[in-house]
Amino acid sequence: MSDYLADVRRYDAAADEAHVAKIVKHLGIALRNKDSSLVSCSDPEELARVREKWAKKKFGATDDAKIDSIIAAVCETMKADRNKQRVTFYYLVAKHMGTLGSL
Repeated sequence: MSDYLADVRRYDAAADEAHVAKIVKHLGIALRNKDSSLVSCSDPEELARVREKWAKKKFGATDDAKIDSIIAAVCETMKADRNKQRVTFYYLVAKHMGTLGSL
């Protein structure tokens, strides 16, 4: 858990540990596999999965264009990271959507 929190805090120094813990719990078994614990911004299917399974299913978002622009912004924010941690990526998407409190 502390590794996930440290990575999130590279982008949001004030990140709440409880929010990160809820994302870790939500992702569960996906974090056990190195490949599924990362997000690839160059894979359109991966980004569609983030939109459909995270933004829409978890938070009820409906505006695909807005969600896609948020995901693109997070990709830009994390572009220096070759390996984008899924927990951090999901946290930043939720933060940009203003839905951290809904976790």
